[in-house]
Amino acid sequence: MKSNNFVYLLLCSVLIVPIYGQKEPSESKKAIIKSIEKHQQELINISDKIWALAETAFEENQSSKLLADYAEKQGFTVERGVAGMPTAFVATYGSGKPVISILGEFDALPGISQKAQPTKSPLNEGAGGHGCGHNLFGAGSLGAAIAVKELIQSGKIKGTVKFFGTPSEEKYFGKIWMVREGLWNDVDANISWHPSASTKADVQSSLALVDFKVEFFGQAAHASADPWNGRSASDALELYTTGINYYREHVKPTVRMHYHIQDGGQVVNVVPDYARLWMRVRDTKRSGMMPVYERVQKMAEGAAIMANVDYKISLISGIYEVLVNREGGKLMQNNLELLGPITYTDEEIAFGKKIQEVTKKEQVGMDSAINPLEETKEHPGGGSTDVGDVSWNVPNINLGVTTAPKDTPWHSWAVVACGGMSIGHKGMLYASKAMAMTMTDLYENPEALQKVKAEYKERKGDEVYEAIVPEGPPPIPDNSKKQ
Repeated sequence: MKSNNFVYLLLCSVLIVPIYGQKEPSESKKAIIKSIEKHQQELINISDKIWALAETAFEENQSSKLLADYAEKQGFTVERGVAGMPTAFVATYGSGKPVISILGEFDALPGISQKAQPTKSPLNEGAGGHGCGHNLFGAGSLGAAIAVKELIQSGKIKGTVKFFGTPSEEKYFGKIWMVREGLWNDVDANISWHPSASTKADVQSSLALVDFKVEFFGQAAHASADPWNGRSASDALELYTTGINYYREHVKPTVRMHYHIQDGGQVVNVVPDYARLWMRVRDTKRSGMMPVYERVQKMAEGAAIMANVDYKISLISGIYEVLVNREGGKLMQNNLELLGPITYTDEEIAFGKKIQEVTKKEQVGMDSAINPLEETKEHPGGGSTDVGDVSWNVPNINLGVTTAPKDTPWHSWAVVACGGMSIGHKGMLYASKAMAMTMTDLYENPEALQKVKAEYKERKGDEVYEAIVPEGPPPIPDNSKKQ
């Protein structure tokens, strides 16, 4: 469902123009809006190319290059391959304080390839898809960074803007290694957004998480002729997952535990001598997650004892919950109200309702209403993000913008479909404007920035951040071994 370019650009210009009401944006914010509209077709093109590439964790070579090259073309100084990750980069423009950064993600999810249509149909069977909208995330954030850069270049504001190209959010959490490298040490505040089914200044936290691999090592034997000579690694794996499932009844409601069996044996007539699973533990607070993590590690030892096999636990990575910043949320909320809600065409509403019909949701269409700033919940639900680790090292302001119909199943083909057409494009451009306008507030109003920083210090308190990653480099795949 691709629109004619001329008609589409006209719609974007008309339908995402700010609704000023009685509150007029400043001259700087008007310049922000004008800049993003000037670059909008190039941003859409970059987003669509990343959408079609659908490169997964640490393999986002072309996607990363598209963003880095465009940043360089716009006058940014780009440092590529930072923190030991070939697809991570930092694009910088300006000098001096304040230093405001913005995050960009661009990795896809495996196995959910989808065409830009409202019924399930893979673009490339078995390939990845942007079921979390990261094609929009990276391009939209870069659009905001460019708009701010142009303000600095024109002399309207002073300071430095940094765009962080952050890989592998969906699997290994690349931002952890970037934080460990100290890349936010000189940053005063950070801005981030995420595609969503609603539009709001995000003042809710996320779930802390730890990923680890459990391996069991036994003795192979013929499963019929002499099974008594075997020690089954898959028995240990089954005992372990059974223990995990019994344990679910005895953890707090805020805890989540998932596992993925990666190897449970190869053939039926051999007692398996090797088994492996990927285990994940979450809680709304890192402090609540860690005791559960310690317990499930002990359970692996117990399973190994019962099956008379050896075992090994390997930390993959872990992330903190997001440290909320309500002062920043207030700034973002004001800019959302300046912009007003996104307006959709009849065709876009019909597209959204068709997705809702197919996914068995109420057919209510799109939701881009600008609601009042929410109260921050002590124990939110939802998922996890390595933005949390950034937020424990620098004040972070979050935003969610509508890029899919209400109640759309996330991490699914339905989100992929919207990310490759005008519903996703409109949300991306809207996010660019809202974030750049909020960044402008931080440059132009030292008191506002100071309030954001003061809240960060108060919420962090005496907590000492410790990255939850093993020693050594990030787990970059060795593609040279692929045939």
